Amino acid sequence: MNSGRRTKAIGLMLERIRQTAEEEAPGFPHFADVRTGRWTRSAEGDWTGGFWVGELWLAAAATRDPWFYDQASNWAGRLQARNQADTIFRGFLFWYGAAIGSITMGDGTAAEIAIDGASRLAGTFNEAAGLMPLGSAAEEAESVGPTETNIDGVPGVVPLLVWTGRRVSALEYIDRARLHAIRHIDLCVRNDGSVVQSASFDLDSGRTLRRYTHKGLTNESTWTRAQAWAMLGYAQALQWLGEDFRAVAYRVADWWIEHLPDDGVAWWDFEAPGSLRDTSGTAIAAAALLKLAEGPAGKRFRDVAEHMVDALVDRHLTGMHSSRDEVPGILTDGCYNRRIGLAVANELIWGDYMLLESLLHLDGVIDTSSL
Repeated sequence: MNSGRRTKAIGLMLERIRQTAEEEAPGFPHFADVRTGRWTRSAEGDWTGGFWVGELWLAAAATRDPWFYDQASNWAGRLQARNQADTIFRGFLFWYGAAIGSITMGDGTAAEIAIDGASRLAGTFNEAAGLMPLGSAAEEAESVGPTETNIDGVPGVVPLLVWTGRRVSALEYIDRARLHAIRHIDLCVRNDGSVVQSASFDLDSGRTLRRYTHKGLTNESTWTRAQAWAMLGYAQALQWLGEDFRAVAYRVADWWIEHLPDDGVAWWDFEAPGSLRDTSGTAIAAAALLKLAEGPAGKRFRDVAEHMVDALVDRHLTGMHSSRDEVPGILTDGCYNRRIGLAVANELIWGDYMLLESLLHLDGVIDTSSL
């Protein structure tokens, strides 16, 4: 795809962000009807609110428009209520919703919000299990509490804890991020590089009790977003914690590349070809591959990421082809939760964020490789 089309796609997404913020509706955008653009919102951000605020930070950094900056600052403050919830998804919430505001815009208040989130998250570390558990208030899980975990809890968590640990000289945060990432290799990454979404463990000994995929086609299948979250989590671990994570980051990325449909957009589960797509999982994977593109296998990873991003823009981003009947700037065909029939062909806020991050990087607007 030429740079002009990517620039057009960025413009459409920025306009969609502006439109969403101007609605002044209560709650954080969660998922939307692709025909009307109408959002279903969460009161305090659920597990996804950080991606909405992250989009606003990226928009502010890309445009230097004070309006986007003011919006990002305002919404970051609203995320603070989520710090009271016992959830591993503080990683998603406060990395994307606050730390990125400090990194891209030098926002001091955002830094304070992120540091507070990281300190509360680090305090949930289970020494026996070697990880921070899912927590009693985690959303969208089959089982929650202090004996459950899933691969979604690696991305966001690792960079948030390492970034905070370096900033406030808390080496224990960095150690906990490392142990957390290592333990999830054992719990969630199969020998062939495919990924199991979730696991249960004994509270006292940390012994693994079961591994399962509660959002996939079956408990044993490879759910697309689990694979994508693992790719992102270990790409971030490689960047923030070093070479010990290169092998696993490449292993989960290679598995994705080997199983990706030729047209560049993944099905919602790798064992459900010919069914629903998941553009959000594809966007996550693209963002992960672009982070790996800084390494020795960089060209291969970048080429696949570009293929996926271009496929998403050309076939799934509204407004790229003229139509008076559609709201422009929507990433369509995101599959939230096929098992329960929730938002199976919708705009999903985390998919939006990941596509925008990838486009800004590919178009040379912002270096997002460390985000």
